[in-house]
Amino acid sequence: MHRGPLRTGEWVRLVDTKGRKHNFALVPGKKFFSNKGSVDHDDMIGREEGFTLTSTAGGEYLVFRPLLSEFVVSMPRGAAVVYPKDAAQIVAMADIFPGADVVEAGVGSGALTCSLLRAVGPHGKVTSYERREEFADVARRNVDQFLGGPDGSSHPAWSLRLGDLAEELPASGERYDRVILDMLAPWECLDAAAGALRPGGIVCAYVATTTQLSKFTETVRVHGGFTEPHAWESLVRDWHVEGLAVRPGHSMIGHTAFLVTARRMAPGQSPPRKRRRPAPGAYGPDYTGPRPADVADLGEPPTSG
Repeated sequence: MHRGPLRTGEWVRLVDTKGRKHNFALVPGKKFFSNKGSVDHDDMIGREEGFTLTSTAGGEYLVFRPLLSEFVVSMPRGAAVVYPKDAAQIVAMADIFPGADVVEAGVGSGALTCSLLRAVGPHGKVTSYERREEFADVARRNVDQFLGGPDGSSHPAWSLRLGDLAEELPASGERYDRVILDMLAPWECLDAAAGALRPGGIVCAYVATTTQLSKFTETVRVHGGFTEPHAWESLVRDWHVEGLAVRPGHSMIGHTAFLVTARRMAPGQSPPRKRRRPAPGAYGPDYTGPRPADVADLGEPPTSG
């Protein structure tokens, strides 16, 4: 899909000598305009990517197809996108493998969907649930733009369903290897995820705040059918390298989201009880979230005297 001459309808990325980037779809007869003049789309269609173009005002542009990581940060958005650094962590740490059956909710703008489809390959399956029709429409256009067939067809491994995963997944009776939850309240879908996951499967939640992180993690613990959840975030920093001038970049991609993963136990099996006591006050009187039964009386703040 991403080899050979550039075709009508494909996206290209033009980068000027100052590193400014411009992304657009190729349309016969159309022109791209900037403060450096214009270039014709027809001068790009039919050529192998990796060439330079000079605009009517003398500006130079490097022309390539955008990488997936470049496409998702510039795609039209209905909802916020899952950034490449987090999508890469999900694919790696949730172990999305070729041929896997994966379900995600919600679909957002389709950024993570593209990464999941790339990872499962032609013999896998990605099923996406989205509650909001306007988000589903944006995601469908974005995924079809980047991964669809030249005739406008959708990716054969992808199914987009409008509805609530918590209600519709149990009714479907389908089983999956991985469940990815990107929503405001992923704990509301945990029972549905547990019922759909094969033993050894992985649930992965993508949440933005520490409050969401705590509630989902504790809900997984209380459920009892998953291993101890693992929570983390990733930070990415560029480096400037010119001869002996080697230093961190002036900006970095800091917090975007927290990720939590846990593995599904076999039916009727529970993970071993944690031996480490919670920190003092962890489940004290100010804590109002889910509380594992075996820590109901633990972790109270120490009293003086």
